[in-house]
Amino acid sequence: MNEQEFAELAAAHALGALTDADERRFAAALAEHPEWQAIADDDHDTVAILADGLSPVAPPPALRSALLQRIADLPQDDGEAPASPDATAAAEAGTRDLAAPAPAGAPWRRRIFALAAGLALIVGAGVATTTVVSQLQRPASVVALDEIRSAPDAEQAKVQLDSGATATAHWSGEVGKAVLVASGLDDLGTDKSYELWFVRGDQPIAAGVFDADDGTATALLDVPMQAGDVIAVTVEEAGGSPSGSPTTDPIIVIPTA
Repeated sequence: MNEQEFAELAAAHALGALTDADERRFAAALAEHPEWQAIADDDHDTVAILADGLSPVAPPPALRSALLQRIADLPQDDGEAPASPDATAAAEAGTRDLAAPAPAGAPWRRRIFALAAGLALIVGAGVATTTVVSQLQRPASVVALDEIRSAPDAEQAKVQLDSGATATAHWSGEVGKAVLVASGLDDLGTDKSYELWFVRGDQPIAAGVFDADDGTATALLDVPMQAGDVIAVTVEEAGGSPSGSPTTDPIIVIPTA
């Protein structure tokens, strides 16, 4: 096997596209010519760069058939040089002998490498971008609630107010976040806000403000939670207490310990 033939195998190896037999040929050639390791490393790094930052996703079912069709459409030679007898026999048998001399110019398997890598990048980037945009469009409180519910130490506690409103606190020490989900709350208008607090010992810590939309709210406490914190809600002037401390008695109190 010459260096060009090994380079073609290395490209397919980087994409995970070799058959078992060709994987053995690849490994044997690399063992015999350790100086070719740089070729394999280069292809591996190229695939890694393309995949960097993309979450693993299942490719669309049509991708494989589209790729195979595109490969079938690629010319296998850049000129009119006749194929060797061995290569012709292999083609007639529906296979290709990777040991056959490579044609002049850019090898067609290299074109397959570029095509497959490009398609993988486009598809992967498209799916990843859609996922990221979708996540960015979701409120932070909803994203945090999903994280908490998925945590192995997820906990929750529910209280009911005298007015009939309910409030459920969700928290996770592992995630370090807490979210309050409430319904039936009063509309405070534009001059007041609900303010969240962590009560840590005797110290209230402001943790954000929220409004109730049609009496409902999903609010993320915007400071890290600690074990034993009490979650509380007070009614304050719009934007929260200017002093950084509660100015009214809490209407919701939920211990987490």
